[in-house]
Amino acid sequence: MERVTIIGLGLIGGSLGLALKAAKLTDIEIVGYDKDTPTAVDARRLGVVDKSERILQKAVRDARLVIIATPIMAVRGVMEEIAGELRENCVVTDTASTKAIVMEWASQLLPATVSFVGGHPMAGKETPGVQNAEAKLFADKPYCIIPAADASEGAVRVVTGIVQLIGARPFFIGADEHDGYVAAVSHLPLVLSAALFTLVRNSPAWPELSALASSGFLGATRLASTDAELSHDICLTNREGVLHWLDRIAEELGRYRELLQQGQEEELFKTFARAQLDRDTYIAAGPPVREPVAAEELPTSGEQLAALLVGQRLVRRVKDIGKLLEERQERGGRQGREGRGRR
Repeated sequence: MERVTIIGLGLIGGSLGLALKAAKLTDIEIVGYDKDTPTAVDARRLGVVDKSERILQKAVRDARLVIIATPIMAVRGVMEEIAGELRENCVVTDTASTKAIVMEWASQLLPATVSFVGGHPMAGKETPGVQNAEAKLFADKPYCIIPAADASEGAVRVVTGIVQLIGARPFFIGADEHDGYVAAVSHLPLVLSAALFTLVRNSPAWPELSALASSGFLGATRLASTDAELSHDICLTNREGVLHWLDRIAEELGRYRELLQQGQEEELFKTFARAQLDRDTYIAAGPPVREPVAAEELPTSGEQLAALLVGQRLVRRVKDIGKLLEERQERGGRQGREGRGRR
């Protein structure tokens, strides 16, 4: 049995475990670790993992693949703790919402004998916790893949295969590019949602406002219910990206305010109409289709992915057998020559 270890058994880690279990991989043991013991117990009870370990180092020992699904600010500490226990040719990946700083930590802390391939599933819910995990959480969602410069081709194929196996779409991107883009489409909405809620909640008229609030307010503030630790870590680790888009949204709000203040009714109508048309078109057609990863570069079934996971072991075994055969043939040839010489 090859070991796949998931560190952090919250919504994302738990959903990854359920998705991998649903794929029914053969000869693969899914081991989980969470610093919160009740969470680890729940993960085992809910079938997220085959077993859970109470000691982090023990959880990653002999693992072929390690998935770090902790809050972002905890990733560095996890890397420091597991670095000395990772087996040779182990593949390490993560699910953090920001990538540049995680890639930097990986290059500084992980040994050269392992490969790091950064990852970020563009999926989630505002309700955290393993009890809200879903096997289909990643279905048809983009999953960003950011290989380290020294990551092996096999490691990239393993992570890409995992992404495909859980139903997500591999999306290769650079770390800085990733952080700039997700700051706009993921991190900015998070901050705006929280800001809108705190603005209205702190109003003296909150009792009346809350009684009138309906689907519009609830939808716009949905992300304010995101786990506070996640929101905090996102803003700290992608500070420049978030600040850039906060400045941009302030300018855009200023433009709307100016149109309203100056009574430019026709231009205000056109602005709303453009927003409606463009969004409706986006919803109907979806984002532009990117060039797919070449089919030969992706494992197409659980069996092939399992083969990748155990492949290094088999390759080493074949090499060992080959060396033994060569040595035996060489000894046989040498003995034959010595025998002829004696005769």
